[in-house]
Amino acid sequence: MNKKEEVSRIAEAIRLKYPPVALIWTDQRPEKALQFKKGKWGCIMWLVASAAKGKTAVCDRETFGCFGGGVGVGFGAQYKNFPGGEGCFFHFLSSGNARWAKGRRVAEQVKPFMREEAYDDFIEGERYLKTPEQVEAFVKGLPITDIPATFVVFKPLNKVDLKQETPRSAIFFADPDQLSALVILANYGRGDNENAIIPYAAGCQTIGIYPYREAHAGKPRAVVGLTDLSARVPIRRQLEDNLMTFTVPFAMFQEMEENVEGSFLQRPTWLELAKGKPGT
Repeated sequence: MNKKEEVSRIAEAIRLKYPPVALIWTDQRPEKALQFKKGKWGCIMWLVASAAKGKTAVCDRETFGCFGGGVGVGFGAQYKNFPGGEGCFFHFLSSGNARWAKGRRVAEQVKPFMREEAYDDFIEGERYLKTPEQVEAFVKGLPITDIPATFVVFKPLNKVDLKQETPRSAIFFADPDQLSALVILANYGRGDNENAIIPYAAGCQTIGIYPYREAHAGKPRAVVGLTDLSARVPIRRQLEDNLMTFTVPFAMFQEMEENVEGSFLQRPTWLELAKGKPGT
């Protein structure tokens, strides 16, 4: 990975259809990068998928698309800015805002500015957790981060010049076979067997703040994502079904790269599973 266009050893070995995506913090906005308009709704995973297809995408504190996305990529405690505050968010993710007085008042105020499906979710709730109290506990448990940078950039890892840019993490889009291989590779040289986690979190949080947290651990772990149903919708539209994310802090990515040679990825079992995969 010392040359700009060099392909990842992992990507080659597991025959990824889409190149790994680098997540980068920077104070310089990349030229010609895709970006949501200020104040407009959008899903961060749309930006990540665009990078997997070869483009560069960027967001900042005014263009992160949704409040969960702002939290997910590290722009602080954005749920406090949700319409009606955190209380309305706690109801939105669970039983809905139609079930308490403040929620109903806020719903009437925001209805003219919301898409029909978004308003329905606000009123009836996404129902991803059973009660508002459980959502409150969920938010308190998130590794909410306020990054020391203006922009978060997503770009194909094979287009990163490592002499000029330092990725925070590498994001893979993997099918079940490839995900299995990535989990094995994450554990391959570690000497123990819990080096990949699947937290309950939004799709953007599993490629953002959770890997940020892991990067500071003594032994960083990989983070499996796209168990978020709402995030799977834009991924289906942008890429395809049957994909999960697998995100690793960049130091762990480099560790895994060094472990490809001589591993199970060169043995018959994996090579049989890899038959017919499109490659990079």
